[in-house]
Amino acid sequence: MKMKEIDWLAYVLVTVGAINWGLVGAFRLDLVQTILGTSPALGQLVYILIGLSGLYWLYKMTTKGKK
Repeated sequence: MKMKEIDWLAYVLVTVGAINWGLVGAFRLDLVQTILGTSPALGQLVYILIGLSGLYWLYKMTTKGKK
């Protein structure tokens, strides 16, 4: 099954979010803020996109095969 572009993007963002939270929990290292530097608005946008991606994947997994 080939992933659509939106699926791929959401998957990448969810993976980045999971890795980031793992690093925050283990080492108190916020990778997103480290990469983005001092741009709080951009960091907030990235976190919003990661959250929306998580909700998208939750929707995809709970409605899989219910068409």
